[in-house]
Amino acid sequence: MDGGGDGEQYNSRTVEDVFTDFKSRRVALIKALTTDVEEFYQQCDPEKENLCLYGLPNEQWEVNLPAEEVPPELPEPALGINFARDGMQEKDWLSLVAVHSDSWLLSVAFYFGARFGFDKASRKRLFNMINELPTIYEVVTGAVKKQKKEKSSGHSGKKSKSNSKAQRAPDYQEKLAKLQPKDEEEGLDEQQDEDEHGETLCGACGEYYAADEFWICCDICEKWFHGKCVKITPAKAEHIKQYKCPSCSHKRARVDI
Repeated sequence: MDGGGDGEQYNSRTVEDVFTDFKSRRVALIKALTTDVEEFYQQCDPEKENLCLYGLPNEQWEVNLPAEEVPPELPEPALGINFARDGMQEKDWLSLVAVHSDSWLLSVAFYFGARFGFDKASRKRLFNMINELPTIYEVVTGAVKKQKKEKSSGHSGKKSKSNSKAQRAPDYQEKLAKLQPKDEEEGLDEQQDEDEHGETLCGACGEYYAADEFWICCDICEKWFHGKCVKITPAKAEHIKQYKCPSCSHKRARVDI
């Protein structure tokens, strides 16, 4: 695909294939707007020509010129995102790019659906699979986190996240097996924490919490991240007094400048 950068021939024929393509492009775009935000910001120079943000099937992103051919092989992302970069607050600009990225992902997925002749049932199944994932806008703005908080505010008096900023999900089945009768109430609270963690999304890739993965929480924005997504190991986390995610670090650096 010229301008989109991957130049691949797509042979997907099933709903699952198109959904896999959708997820890979989505991961790439979320990386650009969260963990790689500083690099993305620098590439969107308003002095350059009209630029687009592309999410590629290999989970990589790129800022590039639009396709030259008309019509293009695939639907094109929003044009000229770089021109608005310095004309609005950074968080508002990123949110705007996120919204356009969500629209582009849907257009690409249903372009494939039409190209491969999906019937009504297949199109509906594809949409339902896509709709199970939070939008890029929800991940970038933390809207999903706010929704979960509102949903569970009256459910538990405890915070939905552990007080420690770095956490490897504990084996609650083993813990509960060791609990004495007098600790049953405390065990219930811990189980509720685990249930709420299960609805937590990584601020970098947008995927859900998994009990066997290491997570770390940003002390500034309070978003949670897979350690692997932000390149933090449990050993590194032990020596971090205050963890700032890539996005918050980038904002602080711009304020200092």
